[in-house]
Amino acid sequence: MWGLGFRWLLLLLLAFAAAVELEARFVVEKNSLMVTSPTALRGRHDSAIGNFGIPQYGGSMAGAVVYPKGNSDACEAFNSGRKEHLFRTKPGALPSFLLIDRGNCLFAKKVWNAQYAGASAVLVVDDKDEPLITMDLLQEDDEAAKYIQNISIPSALIDKKFGEQLKKAVKDGEMVNVNLDWREAVPHPDNRVEYELWTNSNDECGPKCDMLMHFLKEFKGAAQLLEKGGYSQFTPHYITWYCPQAFVVSKQCKSQCINHGRYCAPDPEQDFSTGYDGKDVVVENLRQLCVFNVANEIKKPWIWWDYVTDFHIRCPMKEKKYNKKCAETVIKSLGLEVKKIDKCMGDSNDDSDHPLLKMEQDSQIGKGSRGDVTILPTLVVNNRQYRGKLGRKAVLKAICAGFEETTEPNVCLSDDMETNECLSDNGGCWQDNAANVTACRDTFRGRVCECPTFNGVQFKGDGYSNCEPAGPGKCLINHGGCWHETRNGKTFSACQESGDQNCKCPAGFRGDGVKKCDDIDECKERKACQCPECSCRDTWGGYDCTCSGDLLYIKEHDTCISKTTVQAKAAWAAVWGILVALVIVAAGSYVVYKYRLRSYMDSEIRAIMAQYMPLDSQGEVPNDPHEDHPLAH
Repeated sequence: MWGLGFRWLLLLLLAFAAAVELEARFVVEKNSLMVTSPTALRGRHDSAIGNFGIPQYGGSMAGAVVYPKGNSDACEAFNSGRKEHLFRTKPGALPSFLLIDRGNCLFAKKVWNAQYAGASAVLVVDDKDEPLITMDLLQEDDEAAKYIQNISIPSALIDKKFGEQLKKAVKDGEMVNVNLDWREAVPHPDNRVEYELWTNSNDECGPKCDMLMHFLKEFKGAAQLLEKGGYSQFTPHYITWYCPQAFVVSKQCKSQCINHGRYCAPDPEQDFSTGYDGKDVVVENLRQLCVFNVANEIKKPWIWWDYVTDFHIRCPMKEKKYNKKCAETVIKSLGLEVKKIDKCMGDSNDDSDHPLLKMEQDSQIGKGSRGDVTILPTLVVNNRQYRGKLGRKAVLKAICAGFEETTEPNVCLSDDMETNECLSDNGGCWQDNAANVTACRDTFRGRVCECPTFNGVQFKGDGYSNCEPAGPGKCLINHGGCWHETRNGKTFSACQESGDQNCKCPAGFRGDGVKKCDDIDECKERKACQCPECSCRDTWGGYDCTCSGDLLYIKEHDTCISKTTVQAKAAWAAVWGILVALVIVAAGSYVVYKYRLRSYMDSEIRAIMAQYMPLDSQGEVPNDPHEDHPLAH
């Protein structure tokens, strides 16, 4: 009995040390709650986001407040009678926000019962006059795990005074409508999100660890897409505690800590006599930190996600494979150097600070708007702690809410993230039915009215009432919104590909170029075909001009000339063309003749001279010593 009591005492001391280290500066993450009716209660209030369910980060929800006549604490199921889904939203009505009292059971159980009864959101009224707190689980068991894994609606805690006002208004028969707003719950300053996950390699710590491991596998693909595309910067973190100085040399501290009690983790099985020790967890946590650092050095930080998921699958505690040998097998399979990771980890028996683990302990203490990290696991997005279910869709929505509006990457616009508001009346945005172009774009935040780029053509405008094509190719899209008309297979358009004016009536028309361009009667207005011999007939977009007799109309000069004159001029032009061609041919022939004659003469001269003297191209002939010299006789 004493041994078991000592073990629990040590766990409490470790927890106390952690509390001292972190200075207990826990920040309650809040969202805005706006009462829109009744008028007497209209105004904005704070509410604390529950650490389960799915808050609608980046969006908002409007609903009607309902306070149950019985089971006001929602600790019992609402469908125990004949009425199932009592609070399900009726067609055409606002969603039901169930108002319930705090106390008598777990927060998660209350929200689960409300969700099962059809509520769209839950507002829990505090039963104490105190600052807002974060609703979380005080215990981890199978019952609690069932709730947190299946809750999919948002919940929030409101203060006692405000809650009592809402309850009174509902009881008095007033229509109470509120709006829950999470749009500012996560800062969204620019087109990149920085987020971190405080996690643990221990896979035997109960339902929360099971949920964490499931999340890592489920979210890995989205995380790697964000990181590879340069849209996010992710950093993993690991919580450690120190052993109280009085127990550093104890057997229990030695089994749970490394570096002489500086970095500790609770025993995985909460039993010091069997299984793995806390120090095994600390060592693997450190290894995972080093994997991230080494992967980051080669510009591939996303490999961390592969390592932690592969390690969980291949090296579980249950199969007694949670060790260095198995870890190194995973490291090698991912193409990382084991030596670099070993060097990063150092010696766990050193009586000194480890730079990485010391940095981790310092990082646990909150800075700026971020509170201390006291809940494991904890997700931090743009320096703001996430609250809610640790699920792929919920977390991705929170991360996407961290992007500046309209800069979200495509992963934020997948089918399971879109709100599909554009399907209803085009979302109230501009639309060109003829060209099948719309400014409505669905996002996880809701629809956005933004002039699109279509077939390489950029539209510009406010996105709501006006979008006009601009730049090269604009006339290919519905003639750039300008006037156009087709008659007898002939089309005229007022669209201008270049120039300052977007729409200008073409030659032969006059008008505003947008709504109309009227044909100009060049004949009636005496704008053309005005020579004495000319006969004018107006056509759509132009005119036909003919000349009397054998005269021919020259449009450029608006005059008629004799066909024989034209033919004579053409004949003389042909003659002169032939003469010029003959001259060119003769000159060319003469040049060729001169060249060939010169070449022939050069070759003849060289042949004659070769008979009397050696040429440069011939070698000198030596004298024959046996030949008689003429002077010798």
